[in-house]
Amino acid sequence: MEFYAGILLYVIPGFSALLVIEILYGHIRKNQTYRLMDTLSSLSSGITNILKDSLGIIFIIISYPFLVEILSIGEIESSLTIYITAFICIDFASYWGHRLSHKINLFWNKHVIHHSSEEFNLACALRQSISTIIGFRSIFLIPAAIIGLPAEIIITLTPLHLFAQFWYHTQHIGKLGFIEYIFVTPSQHRVHHAINSKYIDKNLSAIFCVWDRLFGTFQEELKDEPPVYGVLKPVRSWNPVWINFQHFFFLFKDAWYAKKWKDKFIIWFMPTGWRPKDVSIKFPIKILENIKNYKKYDPKYTNLLKFIAIFHFMSVNILLIYFLSNFKELNHTYRIVFGFMIFISVFGYTSLMDGYWWSRKFEIFRGLLFILIVMFIETYFNQINKELNIYLFFYGIATISLTIKSNNQIPLRYSYLDD
Repeated sequence: MEFYAGILLYVIPGFSALLVIEILYGHIRKNQTYRLMDTLSSLSSGITNILKDSLGIIFIIISYPFLVEILSIGEIESSLTIYITAFICIDFASYWGHRLSHKINLFWNKHVIHHSSEEFNLACALRQSISTIIGFRSIFLIPAAIIGLPAEIIITLTPLHLFAQFWYHTQHIGKLGFIEYIFVTPSQHRVHHAINSKYIDKNLSAIFCVWDRLFGTFQEELKDEPPVYGVLKPVRSWNPVWINFQHFFFLFKDAWYAKKWKDKFIIWFMPTGWRPKDVSIKFPIKILENIKNYKKYDPKYTNLLKFIAIFHFMSVNILLIYFLSNFKELNHTYRIVFGFMIFISVFGYTSLMDGYWWSRKFEIFRGLLFILIVMFIETYFNQINKELNIYLFFYGIATISLTIKSNNQIPLRYSYLDD
């Protein structure tokens, strides 16, 4: 975890710079692919994912080191060829894990966050899951384990494989000639994120598009079929926590109300979107049909609310950088407390932007909580940096003040299920 946190300190500034370049390029070309709240939601999702991964909040059912130990038919010494082979094996495993996420109800829950943005840009690449709390993808690395690819190589290359998927989340790069036959490109990945009927569940590869071509899931981007982005059951929220667990909530609700015990069990493992007939009649869910005339989720905000959203996002990023920079020095309790503070901050300000009736009370409570942490649990924070106490204290006051000032500026929503 410390190694991963260290890598992120270098990766985050690089990703941020590329985002700024894409925004400026879109502005210059008068083809802007960013909206403020959608972008903040995407980046906030990335923050929650970083917290989850840094804190190691996952239960591994079967690990790659275990597979190597029981299946390996020999040992392989480190070499360039081995690294290339390992990377290909990781990509093969990624394809099948990704395909499973699109095809099975339960597994779609952990992937819907990545597709939830109704825009397509570098920011949406950072919409990564926090609902993946059970790890099983190593099962697709059995071929690598059999030939004895070292676990340390797989572990080293896995985050690099993930980061290499960032660049093709853009609308500003067209088709790339012969490269289209080897690697996944922006054109191919635009198809993957589209909800057009021709494009659904296509182009599931991560780096090498050969898997899609080999296993029948490839679809070229068509000139007469511009991609429409999002999901067929729009999430209509900026809150990454709700987006992460929304599909699970619907599955649980359907399982609860289903009359047949068989349906209560199989719903989790049926194809994505399957529902028991009795429940679908009693609790209908709107699915997009006319995607080209669909109105995106886009509440109108005053300049004050835009300022509040940006203020919280920047404030939380300062806390995140501090968290990652001092990760090695933090004891386990401090990591949990600090991670929790960042997490509820993201939950709070994105809920406020959604306008839920309870969000202002929650934000005032959060501000008071930060102040209380500084005043009564000061021992934890003095371990690292006394200036952090002052920052948290004034951030708590600012949160309360800005929340009170925002009163009556957002139309209230009473439920996450409100349209």
